[in-house]
Amino acid sequence: MKIGDKIKDLRKKHKLTQEDLAKKLDVRPTAVSAWERNANKPLMDKIVVMAEMWDVPVTYLLDVDDIGESSDMELLPVYGNISCGNGVLVYDAPESFEATPKDWLNGGEYFYMTAKGDSMIGARIHEGDLLLIRKQDEVENGEIAAVAVDDTAVLKRVFKQDDSVILQSENSKYPPISYIPGQNKRIKIIGKLKKVVLNF
Repeated sequence: MKIGDKIKDLRKKHKLTQEDLAKKLDVRPTAVSAWERNANKPLMDKIVVMAEMWDVPVTYLLDVDDIGESSDMELLPVYGNISCGNGVLVYDAPESFEATPKDWLNGGEYFYMTAKGDSMIGARIHEGDLLLIRKQDEVENGEIAAVAVDDTAVLKRVFKQDDSVILQSENSKYPPISYIPGQNKRIKIIGKLKKVVLNF
């Protein structure tokens, strides 16, 4: 079943006209009509809104062609940013989805982030690389993790000392930063780095 057929099916199931759906998504009715004819595909942000609206997984609204027929692959979200408010992690809508071999995943929940800057080049992590992260709120001392500090997610080596969390870069230009959770910054471990997918 193609994406347009799924949209049409869900729209009718929820008793919406093409005009109703267009209004909710802030697009023209002709755009919805084109999607349902499979003449065009909605952008990822509209797919995310529809998935939330109809309570279906985002992956359901993607064509099988987008991930290939293989059952050895899983579609994982790529997040642009993750923030930490009141100790709770807030995930922005996914920017895209990445087909991922299932043998890379070993239990738990996974997602991708995109590496930014040059602070981890000593660990051979460069700007634009895709970072496969396993969601978990604890890591061992010295492991590389995605950490939300206030409104920004960063990738650093994590060390815990007494009440402090020390985030260390892999580039001598950037000194380690020490945080006492709850005092100076909202800080929360998002997950452990499992794999770097190089960006060629």
